[in-house]
Amino acid sequence: MPTYRDDVVVLRTHKLGEADRIVTMLSRRHGKIRAVAKGVRRTSSRFGARLEPFMVADVQLYTGRSLDIVQQADSLGSYGADIAADYERYTAASAMVETADRLSEAESGPQQYLLLVGGLRALTLGEHAPRSILDSYLLRVMALAGWAPALAECARCGRAGPHDVFVAQLGGIVCRDCAPAGSPRVDAETVRLLGALMAGEWDTVDAAGPRATAGASGVVAAYAQWHLERGIRSLAHLSAGPREPA
Repeated sequence: MPTYRDDVVVLRTHKLGEADRIVTMLSRRHGKIRAVAKGVRRTSSRFGARLEPFMVADVQLYTGRSLDIVQQADSLGSYGADIAADYERYTAASAMVETADRLSEAESGPQQYLLLVGGLRALTLGEHAPRSILDSYLLRVMALAGWAPALAECARCGRAGPHDVFVAQLGGIVCRDCAPAGSPRVDAETVRLLGALMAGEWDTVDAAGPRATAGASGVVAAYAQWHLERGIRSLAHLSAGPREPA
């Protein structure tokens, strides 16, 4: 059977039989891969620890009839232990890999892989708040999937801003004429923070106040879950804070 190699991030695993696991991975060149790792639950496994969630590895696989088979795995980034040791990092990383798993095969590519690896690495380094790293990841991954939110002009009519209403269903910031009744308002600081999260302007992100940070997190969560068409379970363990209605 044909074999191939790729760099992967482990998204999730499931037990199979007494000693095997099914491993779901996001790869650099082959999109999402589901493969069987034989014998990895045995203590004598040569690469079981390299195929845990949040780990980055260079894997060799061969193509099976329904699932590929992992033949070899070499570690490229051991992020799992550092992330699992901190609750906020763990919940943020869980939301990241859940989002990557939810995106369709057509939307998975090298940029998606590199963005996820960068997010997991940032969580491990601990230089920024875990929730801000997650929010930045979610905005960028939505943009890569073709769903970048409008932040400067009205997403519906194109009127130049600034505007103070965000409607996920309409694609981002909208003017008050286009906003449905009861839509949540966002203040100017929160809108600036959303732009900084999208652009990776970490000086601005780290200096933001708690109200803007909470408001941006709520906006990002609503926007990502709207486009994924169902909730991100891991976000239930993270609070974003209330926003004022329009």
